[in-house]
Amino acid sequence: MNKHIATALPGSSKRSNSHSLLLRRIGIDTYQEPVIYMRQDCHVCRSEGFEAQSRILVKHQSGSIFATLNVVKNDWLLPGDVGLSEAAWQMLKAAEGDSVELSHPLPLASLGDVRAKLYGKHLEPDDYRHIIGDIAARRYSDVDLSAFIAACAGDRMALDEVISLTKAMIASGDELSWNAAPIMDKHCVGGLPGNRTTLLVVPIVAAFGLTMPKTSSRAITSPAGTADTMETLAPVSLGLGEMRKVVEREGGCVAWGGSVNLSPADDVLIRIERALDIDGEGQLVASVLSKKAAAGSTHVVIDIPVGETAKVRSFEAAGSLSKLLSTVGRAVGLEVQATISDGSQPVGRGIGPALEAKDVLSVLRNESNAPEDLRERALILAGQILELSRSVPQGQGSRTAAQILADGCAWRKFYAICEAQGGFREPGRAEFSHLVSAPFKGVVTAIDNRKLGRAAKLTGAPKAKTAGLELHAPISTVVEPEQPLYTLHAETRGELEYALEYVRSNDGILNIQET
Repeated sequence: MNKHIATALPGSSKRSNSHSLLLRRIGIDTYQEPVIYMRQDCHVCRSEGFEAQSRILVKHQSGSIFATLNVVKNDWLLPGDVGLSEAAWQMLKAAEGDSVELSHPLPLASLGDVRAKLYGKHLEPDDYRHIIGDIAARRYSDVDLSAFIAACAGDRMALDEVISLTKAMIASGDELSWNAAPIMDKHCVGGLPGNRTTLLVVPIVAAFGLTMPKTSSRAITSPAGTADTMETLAPVSLGLGEMRKVVEREGGCVAWGGSVNLSPADDVLIRIERALDIDGEGQLVASVLSKKAAAGSTHVVIDIPVGETAKVRSFEAAGSLSKLLSTVGRAVGLEVQATISDGSQPVGRGIGPALEAKDVLSVLRNESNAPEDLRERALILAGQILELSRSVPQGQGSRTAAQILADGCAWRKFYAICEAQGGFREPGRAEFSHLVSAPFKGVVTAIDNRKLGRAAKLTGAPKAKTAGLELHAPISTVVEPEQPLYTLHAETRGELEYALEYVRSNDGILNIQET
């Protein structure tokens, strides 16, 4: 196998030898996928026979990465230059002027297991360990990842395979342990805009005296993730050491999972699953439970909203998922309690990081106009966690949680957690807004969660923290002509117009039955 040394001379296009390449940071955001850029007529590209979408092993003095090749056919890259996307640059920890070696990687044996699974073969624990090990090491291309996700979708995974996959994902990264017991956690399988109960449950549970180290995700296709919303109130990018200090001091935290190395293969897979819009039951269970187990949790409450436009569409599917979560949880040392909830409409009023944060703060501060549905859902989940810990008698959990909220203990604990994570701040408000009103008198009979979430996202959320949507008319609201239905918020006029164009061209975001 031929290898070529790429040497860089900062600020110069002169080459010291026939194999020298100028290493450049291209500044292109390819999200989590490392990408390398080379010109079609680059002598190294031609000599190695590299083609577009080839996988390339990039070796640097600090380590190595696998990157997908994009071939450049115009002059924005010189023939002897090699460029790295932002993801590749961060992974390689390179600098302009560093040397790298480029070569074809060795074939991945684990891809043979993926192909076998596509044809229906039952895989063993070692097979999943090899596959997940290669995925966590970023050896798989997006095409390879898509094949693995498709191979496991539907009913292709037996129970023991889901357990094997979960265990392999736990072992792919760090695992936390705590000098306390029990360690509580919660999760929602998703599909509901504005459902930001975590930011209420964590301080209630921690104020009670239990330990709840919560790692949460950022949004990819939705207007906000828990980490996005929390970030409008306090820093969330905590390392493992920082996270441990916060939890030891306050009993809980709300940190971004991407800043810690817990089940790292899951983060790689989620990006492709969402792009494909495939979320197989077995992989969903492995994804959720591997994160919980790796974080050191012992007891987990999982919320499964059911609705026509939620992620889980039927009570039958919710029951099947609940049973699988409990069974796999026991196999990896977790006591799991799944709860089925209403997924027919958004929770709270705000959809978007800052707007959701305002809802959370209004509940924590016991304000009179706080969204009651968000409050009640959080109290139910917090109560179930308290009861699951065996610290509160059955049937008394929600009442205990409500008292912790009512007397201000939850708000004080939340503020303390924010301060421990780097400092509390009030969320901002977007400069531009547009009110969408009812066209006639009637009753709101249904809300399309997906379309409403899409409208909120098109305003610029979650990257634009104050962008999003405020819902004024939940299901069963009786509306008069021109009565407010929802308000779009954006940080620029262009983003607001973009979202409005979507709203105007999509019927059925809110279904109003005329009266």
